[in-house]
Amino acid sequence: MSKLSTATKRLLLGRPFRSDTLGHTLLPKRIALPVFASDAMSSVAYAPEEIFLVLSVAGITAYSFSLWIGLAVAVVMAVVVASYRQNVHAYPSGGGDYEVATTNLGPTAGLTVGSALMVDYVLTVAVSISAAASNIGSAVPFVAEHKVLFAVAAIATITAVNLRGVRESGTAFAIPTYAFMVGMFVMLAWGLIQVFVLGEDVAAESSAFDLQAEDSHLYGIAFAFLLARAFSSGCAALTGVEAISNGVPAFRKPKSRNAATTLLLLGTIGVTLLMGIIVLAEKIGVKYAADPATQLIGAPEGYQQKTLIAQLAEAVFQGFSPGFYFITIVTALILVLAANTAFNGFPVLGSILAQDRFLPRQFHTRGDRLAFSNGIVFLSAAAITFVVVFGAEVTKLIQLYIVGVFVSFTLSQTGMVLHWTRLLRDETDPAARRRMVRSRVVNGIGLAMTGVVLVIVLLTKFLAGAWIAIAAMLFIFGLMKLIRKHYDSVTAELSDVEWDGVLPSRTHSIVLVSKLHSPTLRALAYARATRPDTLEAITVNVDEADTRALVRDWEKSDVTVPLKVVESPYREITKPVLDYVRRVKRDSPRDVVTVFIPEYVVGHWWEQVLHNQSALRLKSRLLFQPGVMVTSVPWQLNSSERAKRESLQNAPGGSRRGYESPRERGVDSLRDRGPGA
Repeated sequence: MSKLSTATKRLLLGRPFRSDTLGHTLLPKRIALPVFASDAMSSVAYAPEEIFLVLSVAGITAYSFSLWIGLAVAVVMAVVVASYRQNVHAYPSGGGDYEVATTNLGPTAGLTVGSALMVDYVLTVAVSISAAASNIGSAVPFVAEHKVLFAVAAIATITAVNLRGVRESGTAFAIPTYAFMVGMFVMLAWGLIQVFVLGEDVAAESSAFDLQAEDSHLYGIAFAFLLARAFSSGCAALTGVEAISNGVPAFRKPKSRNAATTLLLLGTIGVTLLMGIIVLAEKIGVKYAADPATQLIGAPEGYQQKTLIAQLAEAVFQGFSPGFYFITIVTALILVLAANTAFNGFPVLGSILAQDRFLPRQFHTRGDRLAFSNGIVFLSAAAITFVVVFGAEVTKLIQLYIVGVFVSFTLSQTGMVLHWTRLLRDETDPAARRRMVRSRVVNGIGLAMTGVVLVIVLLTKFLAGAWIAIAAMLFIFGLMKLIRKHYDSVTAELSDVEWDGVLPSRTHSIVLVSKLHSPTLRALAYARATRPDTLEAITVNVDEADTRALVRDWEKSDVTVPLKVVESPYREITKPVLDYVRRVKRDSPRDVVTVFIPEYVVGHWWEQVLHNQSALRLKSRLLFQPGVMVTSVPWQLNSSERAKRESLQNAPGGSRRGYESPRERGVDSLRDRGPGA
């Protein structure tokens, strides 16, 4: 079983990497862009769609505001990108928003950011994969009917790729990401040229439909609220910006400069694609409704509404179906790969939180492929849970989305303003002061904008589902507080107790016996070698005939250690042994009692089921007894020897150490026997 699991692991993940090869896994900018920016770039595939979806509630006239909402989102994105360029220069260690908030605002603010980002990373995976399922479903009806199954399979695939290491996942995802960028720019450029330069009549399939408003009586505050909600949904395009600040350690040197350059490229591409899609969609008359069956008047019966990107591609590449399918495929791919941003950001954040003892220490360690494997697996499991619970519906998941990221944006920008203010108190160089003042202004503007957006998001999305994300943040915040409290209490407990140096007065050794055979004799010999003051063997009487036979064999043998029989009227083993050990300890409180337990070492998992169960239960109970030591005395069965040889043969360098495989030994024996063999 062990051999099979090891072989499967190596097949899926590849050979392990040495710790000193970590530098070879660092990313150049051309690979870092698709690794860290795919989320923000792919947001343009569903953020404009969500803007049109919300505006459709008020009817076709509300679509005239889509361009202004898009401009507002673009301005916020530009400011946030400029602000985070200051972050990566000031804090290049990879702590990102968490480090900024903790350093400048205190541990509570830092933990708030950490819990918010963890929830948002999980939702990034769930939303991106669900959006990919919707896009593929526009071209493949089977996927539309089984979106949850597709989403779960996609998350599992991305998890496996990321477990192979950051560098390999970046290489695997680079081509689809660049294909998406090229395809989108070609589609938008050709579409806008047809509309504005050639004057051709380019129309979406939904342009001939009438859009009936769900509520045509939205005026004043109600209509302003609708616009604010559309703006908050469009701000999903900003997700992923913070991942670069968390992933600075994954860049090649100079890390902060390469991260800042990648961040600038991300912002430029994201703003261009966002505005291009909105302008083109408005010009070709796309209608995108929350409820197509009732809102799209004139649509044929059973009409399946395509995604916004699919409608654009179909209109722009009319008569050229390969163009439509190419855009559909690369859009679906980028949405799937967008989850990779979270798979790179979440494990790094989890590692830092674990280092600060807010998460289990396992999150801080790297796996065989130098990736934070535990964080990757946890993120995958949490995202699958959200996908299954919400049925892979983007419209439902989007309501939970971006709350966490704007909480982290706002606290991070507040921390950066305080950071520059603190540095300016001691800085005397005029040039350095000018740079700091300029950076503080940029972060101040970022604070104002992200704070306003956070308020809008909370007001417009709280009852629609954002409360679930907030509740999850509060739960994680409280859980991390409890984890830190536990680690602190353990540290205090272990450090405050001073050993008085007094040795135990006597040692009392007990060997557990079930039969008189080789494992028992080895345990007795080992116990005698420890030179105890008292040595005895005990057996539990669960079967009268077997116990009598054991006593007869013991008396006939040359074993000088006395054997005591512990009665067990209810045929238990664990409780009678515990009671006996407690009596010994009670009679001599200053004695150390050592219990020797013979155990079989087996080579197959099913043998473990057949043996050692009583020993495992007994050990688990004895460990809770103060002043009692438990020692396992192993006896290797033949199957364990075979398993040991096979593991040594398959281990790196096994042949070099002289552990040849059976095939190699056969070849060598034939070679030694000569050509006539």
